[in-house]
Amino acid sequence: MNSETIINLLKDWRVALLIVLVAGSLIGIYLTPPNLQKGLEGNIQFGLDLEGGSWLQMEFQSVVVSYSTDKPVGDLIENLQKSLEADVVQIDADHLEIRKSVSRADLEPIFAASGAKIITYHEGVSSFTADEVKRILNEKVNALGMQDAKINLLTPTGSEYPQYVRIELAGVDMATAQEIVGKQGMFEIRIQTTGNQTEHVLFGDQITSVGVPQRSPGTQEWGVGFTLSDTGAQAFREAALKYGAVDNPRDHHLVMLLDNETVYSAPLSGDLAGELRSGPVRSLSATTGTGDGGLEDAMTLEIHLRAGALPVKVNVVGSGSVPAALGEHFKTMVVLAGLLALLTVGVVVYYRYREASIVLPMLAINLSEIIILLGIARFIQQLDLASIAGLIAVVGTGIDQLVIITDEVLHEGRVPSPNLYMKRYGRAFGIIAVAAATVTIAMLPLALMDLSTLRGFAIITILGVLIGILVTRPAYGKIIMAILSK
Repeated sequence: MNSETIINLLKDWRVALLIVLVAGSLIGIYLTPPNLQKGLEGNIQFGLDLEGGSWLQMEFQSVVVSYSTDKPVGDLIENLQKSLEADVVQIDADHLEIRKSVSRADLEPIFAASGAKIITYHEGVSSFTADEVKRILNEKVNALGMQDAKINLLTPTGSEYPQYVRIELAGVDMATAQEIVGKQGMFEIRIQTTGNQTEHVLFGDQITSVGVPQRSPGTQEWGVGFTLSDTGAQAFREAALKYGAVDNPRDHHLVMLLDNETVYSAPLSGDLAGELRSGPVRSLSATTGTGDGGLEDAMTLEIHLRAGALPVKVNVVGSGSVPAALGEHFKTMVVLAGLLALLTVGVVVYYRYREASIVLPMLAINLSEIIILLGIARFIQQLDLASIAGLIAVVGTGIDQLVIITDEVLHEGRVPSPNLYMKRYGRAFGIIAVAAATVTIAMLPLALMDLSTLRGFAIITILGVLIGILVTRPAYGKIIMAILSK
């Protein structure tokens, strides 16, 4: 092609969009933030398989039962809590979550004594508790700067209640992984004295229970209720009296810290100050505001009040680790597999067309598709072995679609006129669009499910299909037209 043809190609919006996306992907991989010292991998996040690290699979020590009763539900819950010495949460009108591993045979006498009957029994937790566990674990790993962690909830077939949680930590040894899951932070409540000065009131071990975020009926503000022990309530009252918070509550903030980081600060309410004059107050509530923002802050504060403790006990039922050396070996083998796939594709396509001017644009388009895909995945998806398999699948399906376009426009081996070219190209694009839609629909359930071994494969495959249909196929159509016209 001469310079005029190349300039006209670069002016075409399809080709220009392809170049811009490739350049943007390279910038995202290597320059945001600058990470040139890491070589070819740049800022790409590798998963456990390629980076080395540890994984833990934990089982929730909890059961969910549906029941029927003619008596007050509160009495049933109270009897269960006393008999089992465990938290019992009402999920809805017909279901209870018992936060302890207990068999159905052991539960039935307690229900019968309370005038109730068990309808169904499932091991696991409610979706609300499962999401809370996932949120707390995310808070923990993010606080430690481990953005590469993968946390998945696993639900057995035939059940609607998550029974397991699996956490994968790339670049983390097994001892550290278990410490992250089991370690509680140091929670402290302090009270403002004068200026920015604060004084210690109590530590988190004086908090006996933490409620779920709820709206205040009068103000519609979100808040989290929590209960102090008798010792903690007495210490709180003495501090409020000593530093003048009872007499001037608006100037004395209650400050909560987790590992010496402030997570909540607000003045004492007038009603609370009045109650503290009369005696210790065990039940407190921290308000966080209205609307979605207030709810989000309340959910975060609930985690902090628990000092990072999970709302339900878990048992480690499976664990494993990938040594860093083995991860590097996998990484090398993956690169070799990718290069071998591209080389094999190039040889086969050249054997078919015997024309380098057709083969080279095909490989260039395929390579640009992988670069764009990696540039997007750098922000949203770890690359593990399943994701790499998705990349290789994208290479194969991409070449298939480019061959369909080339064969269609080269029907009977002749270069068609521009009008006939566009008609044949439109027909070829329709074929690959239908094929792409089929692949996307087939992969969508896997992408939406919390199956850690398959989700990455599905996400990469869907992204590859979309990039091909929206960006690289239209650009290839324009490029191959310019080549065939010569």
